[in-house]
Amino acid sequence: MGNNHTATMRIILIRHGQPDIEPARWISHRAFQHYIDRYQDAGLAPESMPPEHLRETVAGVSRVFTSELKRAIESAERLLPGVEQVSSAVFTEAPLASPPIRGLRLKVPAWAVLARVAWHGGYTPSIENYWQAKRRALRAFRILSQAAVNEGTAVLVAHGYFNAILGRMLTRRGWRRVSGAHRAVYWNTVVYELAGLSQGATIASRSGRGRSSIGAEGLPT
Repeated sequence: MGNNHTATMRIILIRHGQPDIEPARWISHRAFQHYIDRYQDAGLAPESMPPEHLRETVAGVSRVFTSELKRAIESAERLLPGVEQVSSAVFTEAPLASPPIRGLRLKVPAWAVLARVAWHGGYTPSIENYWQAKRRALRAFRILSQAAVNEGTAVLVAHGYFNAILGRMLTRRGWRRVSGAHRAVYWNTVVYELAGLSQGATIASRSGRGRSSIGAEGLPT
């Protein structure tokens, strides 16, 4: 009988570093929407560097997945210079829209919490809703898990809330969180592991939707 080699696979979810954008103070809902737009376009702040322990965690990987947003791409470049990047909108942040509450002035973190609560409550004017974001997270899960089967470790540099949605999906499908927790901290890192699959196999989604691979998902370039 031949050997059936099994290995422990890892998926590493990383939030981007600090964007290069001026912090806002007490602002209206209109100003918060403008802030969202500027934040989406911002690159990485020059002084935002990945911590050494994170560099050690991802050392040796041959490629890194990112969203299509500038702050994620530049974070991946700073963390893993010279490593192949696979960037796709499938990994982008779950969107926010500023609730139109007149007369209210809040700091940006408070507006972000309010906007996220409103998003979960169905306030999605011309943006992706929660269920659409979950379906997109399923696509991301299939891409990353197949990459982990093929390469041992899959690294994603993306966004805090989408990473949290993806992390819950990993846990429900048998992956174990071995370090970190999902927090709104720049360069935040959470590591998941799964043991027992044959190296080089094609992982099947445990949602009952059958097998999937990177090619089958049509990952944009």
